[in-house]
Amino acid sequence: MSHAPQLRIPATYMRGGTSKGVFFRLDDLPEAARVPGPARDALLMRVIGSPDPYGKHTDGMGGATSSTSKCVIIGKGTKPGHDVDYLYGQVSIDTAFVDWSGNCGNLSTAVGPFAIANGFIDPARLPKDGMFEVRVWQANIGKTIVVHVPIANGEVQEMGDFELDGVTFPAAEIVLEFIDPADDDAEGGAMFPTGNVLDTLDVPGLGKIEATLINAGIPTIFVRAEALGFDGTELQEAVNGNGQALATLEALRAHGALRMGLIDSLAGAANRQHTPKVAWVAKPKVYAASSGKRIEAGDVDLLVRAMSMGKLHHAMMGTAAVAIATAAAVPGTVVSEAAGGGEREAVTFGHPSGTLRVGAQAEQVDGRWVVRKAAMSRSARVLMEGVVRVPST
Repeated sequence: MSHAPQLRIPATYMRGGTSKGVFFRLDDLPEAARVPGPARDALLMRVIGSPDPYGKHTDGMGGATSSTSKCVIIGKGTKPGHDVDYLYGQVSIDTAFVDWSGNCGNLSTAVGPFAIANGFIDPARLPKDGMFEVRVWQANIGKTIVVHVPIANGEVQEMGDFELDGVTFPAAEIVLEFIDPADDDAEGGAMFPTGNVLDTLDVPGLGKIEATLINAGIPTIFVRAEALGFDGTELQEAVNGNGQALATLEALRAHGALRMGLIDSLAGAANRQHTPKVAWVAKPKVYAASSGKRIEAGDVDLLVRAMSMGKLHHAMMGTAAVAIATAAAVPGTVVSEAAGGGEREAVTFGHPSGTLRVGAQAEQVDGRWVVRKAAMSRSARVLMEGVVRVPST
């Protein structure tokens, strides 16, 4: 019996923020996978090692967590004023499914360095030393991201002294700007799909619960920690091993998704795992981060914990951080309430791995809230580059 050799596909394994994933140039993919569809999904699942009933990704590049089962496809910019198109796939761990419904804010950080290092930017445009703005079209959600990449001696500077909670080693600081991150086409009006800054959901097991439903950065459902029986200082082990809590949070996610118009029925949530996110907020208090670092109440404006792909995230998704900053800037949301109320342009929040500061510029236009820009600092680094091997059948 003959066996076909494995495919060899050029790829780069990169960390961006607190996530990591496999990056591809669109033109390097097999022809059938250069367009959306089953062939592309099957390829990316096999690259990651999904679906894996053992939950380990032993036979693939994934890390069996929502932060490490990711793929990115970068192509030449197709929109005026943009350098590259960026497409993000969140690969399910234990089911045969790739979710294309949203962006990864953390991996957005790595798109700029990847674009420069892989020939998408004319070297003549790069400074010898300084900062270079890579303008990225985020194709999943149709939004612009500006990645400010440090350049040293005409190349991407990766090393530096910028420290990011949730990442062990320091690296060069990269500033991300998410331009007009709210969904202007959301049913009910811009970034609040229902038209309200505060809604009430009726969820089995929880009863009636107040929530802020927002679509900025990524669709997110914010609730008060105490409404879930939490206090906002939870680490992963307190939630991810609690089957009842996970089921309740998934029910909340489904009901919120339905109210936001993201799904047509509660059953539809199973096929939309990446979005919306569920997060709970609380007023500042002392807690120990997952590294053991003590976070003082005075270090933060509020505490936030967020779910990703059915598990408590080890830090914070970059897109959810945009949602946090935006909701904090709008009086009357549960996020603003936890942060002390009023309008603000920046917020520092505590998450399981430490703290993060993020800014957002929100304003009312014709009676509706809009957000012009959100910004945060992250870092990125190439972990490995070469070819990824994938069975051809």
